Order: sequence, then structure tokens, then C-alpha cells
Amino acid sequence: MTAVLFDFSGTLFRVESTDSWLRGVVADAGVSFTEAELTAAVRALEAVGALPGGGGPARVPAELAGSWLIRDQSAALHRAAYTGLSRQVTLPDPALHDALYDRHMTPAAWTPYPDAVEVLRTLRERGIPVGVVSNIGWDLRPVFREHGLDRYIDVYVLSYEHGIQKPDPRLFATACEALGADPRRTLMVGDDRKADGGATALGCGVHFVDHLPVTDRPDGLRPVLDLVS
Repeated sequence: MTAVLFDFSGTLFRVESTDSWLRGVVADAGVSFTEAELTAAVRALEAVGALPGGGGPARVPAELAGSWLIRDQSAALHRAAYTGLSRQVTLPDPALHDALYDRHMTPAAWTPYPDAVEVLRTLRERGIPVGVVSNIGWDLRPVFREHGLDRYIDVYVLSYEHGIQKPDPRLFATACEALGADPRRTLMVGDDRKADGGATALGCGVHFVDHLPVTDRPDGLRPVLDLVS
């Protein structure tokens, strides 16, 4: 393999916990919550899968079903889908639902996996071009810049900027073309077997990692270094 593509959420970075997510928004908004109320709201938000990058919903409400399937094709669809899930939970101020969505787009909401910097730096030192291919509804580049990983990324291919989403092979083809890479000598690294596995339609190799909290996956990316020349 002479080029590597990485997924974002659950692969290179992990979003904060639902508890941290809600507490951060509540603190900024100055909304009054008892500890019991906050704990209950966290559990309810987790149950409906409202945190983008967290656990997905066990059930998508009928009114969101159509947009949910294509949520990563535009910024508007992505926001509508996730705030729609969030609004299933009653919060003391309706404005908190949009505030929650806004917070998840901030660099502070994301933490790189412990071995992400090491793996990306080593790939750069070896002269291996690297791209990020993500199903997402917002610009993740500031997250990479804030955490010092942007210097190792040659190209970003984001679903909402192209109006198509993984597993559509066109998204992976766009990344390979931008890198000047032969798909048959390109490795896709991700945590979603369906979405990221779409790269195999082009002949790419695929390596899967587990979508776990950063504390539970200290070295899941390191095997990538043994798969590239």
C-alpha cells in the first residue's frame, strides 16, 4: 500500500461523552439543572442517539427516517437529523438542542486516539500520502488544526461537500484522485464495515478499528504501519 485514507469519527478521533457534551452546553448557557435532572437528560439523550459520533439511535423516528439515511449529504440535513433526535428529549430551554449540535462541531468536543499522532507522523516520515474521508455534515478541518494533526493530512474528502456519502465508491475515488494514488495500492482505515468497506469496490484494501472510547483503544491504529510500504 502506498497511500492511506482514514475515517474521522471513531477512527482518528472520538467525540466526548454525552455527559461532558451536555454539561458543557449547560454551563455556557447558564441553565439551571439539578444533578438528578442532568443525569436523567444524559441518559435520555444517549437513548435516542442524539450525540453525533456517539452511539447511534436504536430507533429512528418515522418523521426522520428519510432524512436520516442521507443525513451526511448536506450540512442542513445533518443538523436537522441530529437536532431532530435531540428534540425527542425535553430540555428546560428549547435553544439547548441547537447549542448541543453546535458544541459537537468544536475542537474541544473531540480527542484524538492515543496513537493517532504517532501513526500519522510516521506515515508522513515515510512519504505516504494521507487523506481523510468522512461522512459528516460540517467542516472538521479546525479539529485537526487545533489538535496538531492537520500537518499530516494531504486531502480532506467530506461527504457534505460532495453531496455523496460512504459507502458510495465515488467518495473514495475522489480522495484517491486528489492524492494521485492508485486505489489498488490504497488502504482505507475506518470503524464502519458498511460505510468504510465501500472502498473495496475500487480495489482498496481496508483495515477496521473498533469504535471505542480513547481510553479503551490505545494502539488500534498502529497495525496500519505494518500494512503500508
